[in-house]
Amino acid sequence: MTLDLTAQRGTPLDQQRFTWREIAGALPISKLDDDAFTRVRVILMNGIMSDALRFKHIASRLNGPLRRPLAEVRRVEQHMQTMINWLLPADQSPLETTIGYEQVAIEVTAAIAQHEPDPYLAQVYRFGLLEDFDHLYRYSALLDRLEGKDANNILQSYTDVRPGRPTAVEHRAPVDDLRRHYDRKIAAPITKLHAITLFAGEYQTHDYYMHVGPLFSDPVARMLYAEIASIEEQHVTQYECLADPTESWLEKWLLHEATEVYNFWGCMRQESNPRLKAVWERFLDYELGQLSMVKDLFERIENRDPFSVIPKKLPEPIDFSSQRTFVRQVLKDEVDFRAVGTEIVPLEKETPRSPSVLYRDHMNSEGSPTQIVAANYEWRPGGELMDQAAVQATVH
Repeated sequence: MTLDLTAQRGTPLDQQRFTWREIAGALPISKLDDDAFTRVRVILMNGIMSDALRFKHIASRLNGPLRRPLAEVRRVEQHMQTMINWLLPADQSPLETTIGYEQVAIEVTAAIAQHEPDPYLAQVYRFGLLEDFDHLYRYSALLDRLEGKDANNILQSYTDVRPGRPTAVEHRAPVDDLRRHYDRKIAAPITKLHAITLFAGEYQTHDYYMHVGPLFSDPVARMLYAEIASIEEQHVTQYECLADPTESWLEKWLLHEATEVYNFWGCMRQESNPRLKAVWERFLDYELGQLSMVKDLFERIENRDPFSVIPKKLPEPIDFSSQRTFVRQVLKDEVDFRAVGTEIVPLEKETPRSPSVLYRDHMNSEGSPTQIVAANYEWRPGGELMDQAAVQATVH
């Protein structure tokens, strides 16, 4: 089954309306009863819509003639994002939500890495994957420490909790976070959709950690969020570099709308919660309507066929399922890789006086929060509470 973009016009933009009850009154998901991949989809699509708004605001600052259509689409997408974000439950702590964010980063990046046709971009995705994998381990240690909770209550056994590439060695000089971009003229359409999807997700993660990090009173938690937020900024840098900078603003807008269609379509096809499946279906129709409008603008203003930029039929969607086997193999084969300039290289290619080594030596000179929080930590089912129960049982 595929989606033919030449035959789908979607809901016209002037019919895409909301009420406040629809936007903010829907029943949230259950953090324990819903499948973990329902949360993954909610977090991912919140990030996709957040980036859609960010892109359109920046485009508006630089494109006077496009300001009205950008504003009209942006208003609808702001309401869409709010409705999606408000699906997260109130009984899910910020730290539990953080575990969800890292599960998104691991499982979505792993799925994309396996289906990316460009070998260089697939390598970049595997490189970032192992860093997000380590972040999950560090935050799981913090969740055990501060709330006495097992991260697996959120992960539901889909994702391993174990060290990846240590966060303490992930810090890089900016020159080593730049990557080679795809060529817009020859890159496969799915390559472009993948890149937009991942830098949207990483940008959202960075912003979330910047927002919630200062709300913690625990000093290690505050430093931990600061350290990992810095890595997330690095990930945004490397993933946004993958887009061809010679794409026009309308070409980029067209690709953004196609990416939104692609991801809502994938969510709708795989959603297990019938109520959310209806939300994804509705928003797929909305995005198809927005894509139709941008296709018309592209044809009129640039006098080009939009299907010279986007695919006529969507490729297979992201696979929302456990990527454990793939992640374990990448961890085994590539955990010691480093970045030097635009290339991902074996550890021995990074010299002791390289810019990134000097940079992280200074950053870690007073200690690394990610090392501190995970000292002597090893994930066990049930976490600290189970340990305490075992001690009490022994005493009695």
